[in-house]
Amino acid sequence: MKFLGRQRLSKNPFRDNSITLLVSSLLLAAPITVFLLHCVYQTYSRKDAHWSHNHDILEFNTHHEPDVLLYVASYSGLVTTLNLSLAEYRNTPVKLETLSTTDGCAGSPSWLTLDWYNGVLYCTDEGLKDGKYGSLASFATHDNGTLTLLAKTSTAFGPVSAIMYGEWDYGLAVAHYGGSAFTTWKIQDPSNLTSLNVQQFSLPEPGPDPSRQEASHPHAAVVDPSKRFILVPDLGADMIHIYSVGFGDLGLSKLDPLVVAPGTGPRHIAFVVKETKTFMYLVTELANTIIGYEAVYGGEFIRFKEIWNSGIHGEAKDVPQGAAAAEIVVSPDRGFLIVSSRNESTLQVPDFDTRNGTIASDPLVSFKIDSETGHLTLQQDIPCGGRSPRHFSINKTGTLVAVALQRDSRVVIIERDAKTGILGDFIAYAELEGEVTAVVFYE
Repeated sequence: MKFLGRQRLSKNPFRDNSITLLVSSLLLAAPITVFLLHCVYQTYSRKDAHWSHNHDILEFNTHHEPDVLLYVASYSGLVTTLNLSLAEYRNTPVKLETLSTTDGCAGSPSWLTLDWYNGVLYCTDEGLKDGKYGSLASFATHDNGTLTLLAKTSTAFGPVSAIMYGEWDYGLAVAHYGGSAFTTWKIQDPSNLTSLNVQQFSLPEPGPDPSRQEASHPHAAVVDPSKRFILVPDLGADMIHIYSVGFGDLGLSKLDPLVVAPGTGPRHIAFVVKETKTFMYLVTELANTIIGYEAVYGGEFIRFKEIWNSGIHGEAKDVPQGAAAAEIVVSPDRGFLIVSSRNESTLQVPDFDTRNGTIASDPLVSFKIDSETGHLTLQQDIPCGGRSPRHFSINKTGTLVAVALQRDSRVVIIERDAKTGILGDFIAYAELEGEVTAVVFYE
């Protein structure tokens, strides 16, 4: 388990003694130089890697990278740790090993937020089994994949998204779809989750889609790149609530919302910084569109100028009847945008278990982001490995995409070329218990 709580660096005791500082620096430099020379030797003597994307084919050798852990949430009540080992991959997807499970986030785990620095995993329980309240749980992570419950507390009903915010990330902002609420928590001590604020939303009247917009439905909580604002897309209210974060504390001030067209149904958003410009992309669940904005900062406010609007499959591309856009993510290199869609089932992939027949699949849709305009160019529209890709995440190097397939109770891993952004083959999968709601890499 990692050390909980961050410490500020102490002042340098040698800052006023230049001779002592010089001697100390030389003593420190010697072992570092030896270490760097060793690294150079290892690099040029071995000249190999775990795998590469040459000619879009994974190539393996005997020296492979350490295994990676994946955390998966599902409505079964379990959070599962998977061992992502690709050493055995030979053109057929590897079935991932389950290392650990915990029911500490039961009954209906819906979202996972990882604080890698402090070794803590936060999990929201949507509360579907209770129907009255949700909950928030914190776990200490361990290198062997096990999770130790630190704390669990009751929340407003229906939490579906959470993000750390504030100085040192001591705050947690949570969107509650079913409870029409937005809450904040102090998590400086992960074993003592403290409620800070509960904001309840209401509508003067139902929206254009009364079956989905009968009430306010906050669907995500996202921190902007400056870390000074929190944005909460509200599917029921057709707007994005905006809050400014207090300097040096966890207090929030509500700003004017960003209003979208009636019946749009805002779901999730993703930011990207391109040179001197900041763009925000909103995926809408009811209209199945991607709306792009350029963010403009000034003092204590943030404004948005619309620069893009298309269907989730790209400009002039039809969206199948009944489709429901889900997740939107910007790649680590900030060059690409990926969107998932549910309820389409228009694609086919080989059956992961039998490898004989085929199964229906929804899509992942990939776009290249123009650095100057923020416009999107369709790159790929491919099968995601099954039905209802409610959530997906990309590893830090941009070489793997993990997809949570809610209706198929499956997680799949897709290879990705970090340079070209091209999504490739399915290289691993796991069948789990219950509807899968979220998957994150432990990194």
